[in-house]
Amino acid sequence: QVVLSESGGGLVQPGGQLRLSCVGSGFPFSKHYITWYRQSPGKQREMVARVLRDGPTTYADSVKGRFAISRDDAKNTVYLDMNNVTPEDTAVYYCNVFFEFRDYWGQGTQVTVSS
Repeated sequence: QVVLSESGGGLVQPGGQLRLSCVGSGFPFSKHYITWYRQSPGKQREMVARVLRDGPTTYADSVKGRFAISRDDAKNTVYLDMNNVTPEDTAVYYCNVFFEFRDYWGQGTQVTVSS
């Protein structure tokens, strides 16, 4: 079955950096785009960044220039490098894959930006 597992969240100070990881299994990882989403309390889940097969990327305007998404298909892993974080980046971060006509989600990893 499809499984996505996020890790790397935690408490970070404003201006700091963090790397999130998403490991996938149960589907042909290298052939599918992977997307990072985030959700803050009381807000809708929003797309943060996406990496297509072979590497092209897209970003939400709110993170452009600060976050970088990348993939290592040999490790079935997608990374989200978060730089110069702000309190507005506080959220649960999820990775997502659309496979065989449905969405799959990981359990999420909490990122808290606070001094």
